[in-house]
Amino acid sequence: MARLLRPIAAGASLLVSLSASGLAQKAGSPLSPMKPQRVVLSPAELAARNAKAKECSAKASAKGLHGKARLEFREKCKKS
Repeated sequence: MARLLRPIAAGASLLVSLSASGLAQKAGSPLSPMKPQRVVLSPAELAARNAKAKECSAKASAKGLHGKARLEFREKCKKS
């Protein structure tokens, strides 16, 4: 019985030592989830973006768009 338990115990201790040493997965590895990087805009860029969004919203309202059609229209409008 002791002969059977030795390899199991050795494998378990190896597994614990590998995971404890950080080889399992580190925080910066490609597989870990990353936070999206925040885009910082200057006040002028922010004002221009807001003006474009308001303009696109006004155009969507003038066309009488609602729901998904409005969202899609505004996305395309803001990209152009």
